[in-house]
Amino acid sequence: MNSQEKEVSRTEVLQRTGSSDNSTGAEYQTSKWQKFLELIEVHKTSRKETIMETFLYNQDLRPVESARRKWSWFNFVYFWIADCFNINTWQVAATGLQLGLSWWETWLTVWIGYAIVGILVVLTARIGTMYHCSFPITARASFGIFFSLWPVINRVVMAIVWYSVQTWIAMTPISLMLKSIFGYDLPDRIPNHINSPNATTYQFMCFFIFWVCQLPFVYVHPHQVRHLFTVKAALVPFAAFGFLIWALCKSNGKIALESLVEGPPLTSSERGWAWMQSIMACIANFATLIVNAPDFSRFSKTKVSATWSQGISIPFFFSLTSLIGIIVTASAYKIYQVNYWSPLDVLDRFLGDGFTRGERAGAFLISFVFAVAQLGTNISANSLSAGTDMTALLPKFINIRRGGFICAGLALCICPWNLMSSSNKFTMALSAYAIFLSCIAAVMCADYYVVRRGQYNLFHLYSSDPKVSDYMYGSRFGINWRALVAYLAGIVPNMPGFVGAVGDNIHVPVGATRVYYLNYLVGYSVSFVVYVILCYFFPVPNAPVRNCLKGKDWLETFAEVDFFEEEREGFLQDNNILSIVSSQLGAGDNDEILSAFEPRIDSK
Repeated sequence: MNSQEKEVSRTEVLQRTGSSDNSTGAEYQTSKWQKFLELIEVHKTSRKETIMETFLYNQDLRPVESARRKWSWFNFVYFWIADCFNINTWQVAATGLQLGLSWWETWLTVWIGYAIVGILVVLTARIGTMYHCSFPITARASFGIFFSLWPVINRVVMAIVWYSVQTWIAMTPISLMLKSIFGYDLPDRIPNHINSPNATTYQFMCFFIFWVCQLPFVYVHPHQVRHLFTVKAALVPFAAFGFLIWALCKSNGKIALESLVEGPPLTSSERGWAWMQSIMACIANFATLIVNAPDFSRFSKTKVSATWSQGISIPFFFSLTSLIGIIVTASAYKIYQVNYWSPLDVLDRFLGDGFTRGERAGAFLISFVFAVAQLGTNISANSLSAGTDMTALLPKFINIRRGGFICAGLALCICPWNLMSSSNKFTMALSAYAIFLSCIAAVMCADYYVVRRGQYNLFHLYSSDPKVSDYMYGSRFGINWRALVAYLAGIVPNMPGFVGAVGDNIHVPVGATRVYYLNYLVGYSVSFVVYVILCYFFPVPNAPVRNCLKGKDWLETFAEVDFFEEEREGFLQDNNILSIVSSQLGAGDNDEILSAFEPRIDSK
């Protein structure tokens, strides 16, 4: 075959493939099932996609264009003001106090814990800020196009379970609101028709009311949900300080801080480990939000919108909320001689004391803010996370809204009242799951900051062709084995302690238990270091720097993605043409083919 016979123009290839597609389309008769699938599709394209390509892209997975990047630095501040006022944050100080730390030691551990959280959130959020991509897409770079589905599935399962649990917890403020209006004895006046030892008709009614109230907010798209947090941020200070003043007034300004410490005096060693456990409790409280930080930071207006605003806001506002919780609990002890770690228990006692107009109004308003706080936390940490992650699992048929509603439906089916009432082992297991999430976050950050030096090729993140995408890691399975090994390496040290924490009557060596006390930091550090070492000895294909430990270049860019969909189609079309031409001319002529299309590829 001479050189003239080898030359196949781009136009001729398009004409041949186009005519073939048209003739095939004219002869093709769709079945009812196929028509139904077409009806429920959320992502339609004129280009015929392979089955593997349908798992890669839709409008909610694409990088966020500038028109939807509406989150300024103050929106992130409002977000954390709104998020800090929730029941979990209020109770986080209980960990240190119950271990025997003084109130001021506990508060210091809260500051340290949330300062670490602030750093970790900023590190993960930076990836989404610069490339405007959500967690499922950023995970593709480090774990591989298809192996990234494993951390995504992890997040989906946890988000659904937590959505269900948080909705059940929100049943209590709804109950307080109803009792404030209809009488403190309302639960006794409603007959119980549920044949369950773990829930009554009244409790299920409160749970279902909150579950329904969340649904309109599930529909709201992430770039618009910032308004919810703005409203919530305006309400939180009044409720928090109003509750504090109310508690101090009822205790006549007296607080019993010394009564908060539980257990015998600690030795120096025990005190040190109690500090670490209290710090880890703060980090575990944030494990899910650390991983899915890109889901929100991708809507940042500028490079720094999600940086200092989060790094400073998180430790400050969460520590302040924790301090208010400590003082309110100490004030309540002065009145009732009982440590009420939950603010809702304190509110319930306040409401039951006199049931005056003022107490009813105060209990209603504060309970309302707690309910709104739970709603905001559930939407940000669970509903949107589940929706975004489900979009990555089946992008042709699921978008964020559909995923959020699926999450809400499954959360109802879980029957959280059975899970929450069985044992505190369940809630311990949920918190302990942070060891798995820490390894995911570590691999992502190690890959971005050390191995790739801040450089992503966005087009490659949306391609499943091993010859095209660097993130397929040279295999049609799209698995980065380095990430798999690092992920497992981070889990192993924590596993004995994890089993001991969630199991019954299981003896675990003291050393393993103490390693588990450092669970998040151990998992994160081990996975980070192992991944970097593996990439040093077994370099990632087409990595931007040859030696990930010696190169000093920083290659990060603030990606421009306003025309990403059109550019991606052109990129895929060019590579599809290259494949067709290559198959017709033979593999030996690939260099000539690539040179013919090189200008067009570079322009992309």
